[in-house]
Amino acid sequence: MAKLLHMPEVAAGSTEALLSQWLVKEHGSFGAGDPIAVIETDKAMVELEAEHDATLAGILAEAGSTVEVGSPIAVLLDPGEDFTDLNAVLGRLGIARGPSTDTTARAGSTPAPQPEGPGAAPAATEEHERIFASPLARRLLKQAGLSLTDVHGTGPHGRIVRKDVERAIAARVDGGAAAANGSAAQTSAAEPTDVSRTPPEAARPPAPASEAGRQAAAAPPGLAEIIPHTRLRRAVAARLTRSKQQTPHFYLKGSARIDTLLALRSEVNQVSAIRVSVNDFVIKAAAYAHQQVPQMNVVWQDETMLRYASVDIGVAIASPRGLVTPVVRSVDARPLGSVAREVKDYVEQAGAGRLAQSDLEGGTLTITNLGMFGVEEFAAIINPPQAAILAVGAGRREPAVSDDGTLTTATVMRVVLSVDHRAVDGADAARWMSEFTKAVEQPMLLLL
Repeated sequence: MAKLLHMPEVAAGSTEALLSQWLVKEHGSFGAGDPIAVIETDKAMVELEAEHDATLAGILAEAGSTVEVGSPIAVLLDPGEDFTDLNAVLGRLGIARGPSTDTTARAGSTPAPQPEGPGAAPAATEEHERIFASPLARRLLKQAGLSLTDVHGTGPHGRIVRKDVERAIAARVDGGAAAANGSAAQTSAAEPTDVSRTPPEAARPPAPASEAGRQAAAAPPGLAEIIPHTRLRRAVAARLTRSKQQTPHFYLKGSARIDTLLALRSEVNQVSAIRVSVNDFVIKAAAYAHQQVPQMNVVWQDETMLRYASVDIGVAIASPRGLVTPVVRSVDARPLGSVAREVKDYVEQAGAGRLAQSDLEGGTLTITNLGMFGVEEFAAIINPPQAAILAVGAGRREPAVSDDGTLTTATVMRVVLSVDHRAVDGADAARWMSEFTKAVEQPMLLLL
């Protein structure tokens, strides 16, 4: 039996998402749990998994299109089921398939000749008389004073979507401006023109109308390529810009000797089924500090402060698909090996685009580590609405003074804590840094 596959609400409260890629070709079969498409949200690229075995009978939303939540994106058939007319199937499902070059080419049909003559009118079927539009598009049309007939739909099979309405509004504005310019041109045309006084710029050809054309025209010599922003890159840029502009950051620098931690990690990895990294110890140390200073385990809101009982910590992961920060839940109540295993799973899922939106939400602190790249120290921007972010540098051998006053060497790791001053006072952040440093230098506390 034919069924429609709809764009899911990947992120809570979202109205649309970008269908980045189809992982199954049209007429291809797949099993329950198989990834069939990649959906890009403001926080991540997520693979859409099949709920049951099926065949992808027809694609209604092409890769690269922005689709509103709830809109149909494909037609599915039960395994082994066959069909001959996709339009008939869509009709039974209540979806009108608009004219499509691809459909015409596959069907091998030619367009019917149109009547000619001053009194002739093109034939219209009942299917084409009805114009489909999303609820959001209808609302925007009403606000703009436009009707459905004023807009050409580019959504699945002629459906009018938001970008179509925005394009129509922009065209109306541009048309009004062009009409005004035309009137001015007609008025000035009657006046004689002194060519000798015409500036050289007037002889230049007009700039390309499209944004891409303008960028290409302004491109400096030697430019390799112009790379469009992905939805994820735009969202990260907007979120961090907003954080830097609206969140009053203050910074605390700290350092810790990690020789004891490195020795303990070596012993743990000899008996552990999962390899434990230095960053896993850092995550546990941050959770320990949160327990000792619960004033840090908060989220600022305009009217209230949210303080949490469990410690949920985000981990920054630079995946091939972009920067993501999945959240490890209840770090304070979990053993080190469990934390290490979940972080490892998150890294694999981020690389494959299988992170769920729920994996990326929550937390009061994020840990970002560039030590594996040899970076000694850096400061990071808080990931809103969290209260802080800890930037971790590489461990370096450097001179140190031992407890008995003798000069020796030690492996020192430097960290920078960025804190939201609305949510956390400086003294509380300083106490947190002290507890964090203690846990790193006495790592047995993290195994108790």
